[in-house]
Amino acid sequence: MIVHHTTYSTDLKAPFDAADLSQAVDQAIRESKIRQGIITLFAEGSTAALTTIEFESGCLADLKKALDRIAPIDADYAHNARWGDGNGFSHLRAALLGPSLSAPVVDARAAFSTWQQPILINLDSRPRRRTVRLTVIGVTD
Repeated sequence: MIVHHTTYSTDLKAPFDAADLSQAVDQAIRESKIRQGIITLFAEGSTAALTTIEFESGCLADLKKALDRIAPIDADYAHNARWGDGNGFSHLRAALLGPSLSAPVVDARAAFSTWQQPILINLDSRPRRRTVRLTVIGVTD
């Protein structure tokens, strides 16, 4: 059994910017030399999230619109009242989407479908440098 850790970092705009992590996932699996196993991704920060979606402008716009309805930027948040930083919506959105995801590794490839990409989203009210920790666990065959 092999465990391989790596990180991926990128600068994202606010309040909704996303990065396709497909190449970072492929690279982590290649570096690990694992052929069968699992890859996990974990986004650092309480206002970042990971999910899978078709990484195209229409799907991203639809996701942002859904989050705007569920957790509007201008709603009254106790977090804003306590800290005064205006990003209560960011924390709520990140909690709803979640900080992690995983996928099987089959024949040295993540088992995402053709129109399913792993993405990192900056949900904060300001630009951020975001880091994702990738861990590949498995066997080389």
